[in-house]
Amino acid sequence: MNFRHLRYFVAASEHGSFRKAGAALGVQESTISRRIRDMEDGLGSALFHRHSGGVCLTVAGQRLLSKAQTVLRYINEGAEIVDAVGRGAEGQLRVGIFSSLASGFLQDLLRTFAAEHPSIHVEVADGNPAEHVAAIRQFRLDIAFLTGTLEWPRCETTYLWSERVFVVLPEAHALAVKEEVNWQDLAHETFIVSDVPPGQEIHDYLVQRVADLGHHPKIQAQFVGRDNLLTLVAIGSGLTVMSEAATAAHVPGICYRPIIGEVLPFNGVWSPENDNPALRRFVSMAKTMARRQGVDL
Repeated sequence: MNFRHLRYFVAASEHGSFRKAGAALGVQESTISRRIRDMEDGLGSALFHRHSGGVCLTVAGQRLLSKAQTVLRYINEGAEIVDAVGRGAEGQLRVGIFSSLASGFLQDLLRTFAAEHPSIHVEVADGNPAEHVAAIRQFRLDIAFLTGTLEWPRCETTYLWSERVFVVLPEAHALAVKEEVNWQDLAHETFIVSDVPPGQEIHDYLVQRVADLGHHPKIQAQFVGRDNLLTLVAIGSGLTVMSEAATAAHVPGICYRPIIGEVLPFNGVWSPENDNPALRRFVSMAKTMARRQGVDL
């Protein structure tokens, strides 16, 4: 037996006629009759009584009918699921991030996508760029949002938005009275960074910027997450820097000041070999939102 045989058998039992079953399925009556006969020969038992008015099930046919209907229902449900996934209406999307979700473009994108595609489960993972790109190439992540202007081999990269860079200060710090600061203001300060992403990247960023002024930066690693890092700034352990989206976090005792001229570009990175329909919808939405904000793609 195969799927077609079962469809013919169930249709014939429902219509009580090979002719009517054929008309309902769009096939010849002789095709229905021949396939039913093939089933009966293979099973070694008659499934229908033939009579001048049509057909009716034998005892063996009655026993088979409920099982055949169950099999067809499961197959049809499976086909509907596959169709929904193929259309991007259902499925899963795995997103790597390198920025805060507290505000900004990325938060808006994820919120809008969830609202328009509630049946797509979105998983979000923190990580550094190298880890994210490796996961994309191995199809463990569908897309990642990374800073900088690097081109990643075997990946598609599209610029989507930018964020200003802010220094995080204790409220009592001398620089807190300024509306903006520059790197000369910060050259002799002590900075603290987290040991988890994006801590290492912030460390490298600070080294480059302060070294450009001819100074060796003072940077201390702290084995805490972002929230506790801000609390350490508040109690005077050092300053830190972060992108604009993260400044939505409100921690007593700190303030944010933009660094003049410092802007971080953010890119979407994904594999062109990834055939996840949900990814295609997500990328399309991200590009549409970027265009609305004036990004030339």
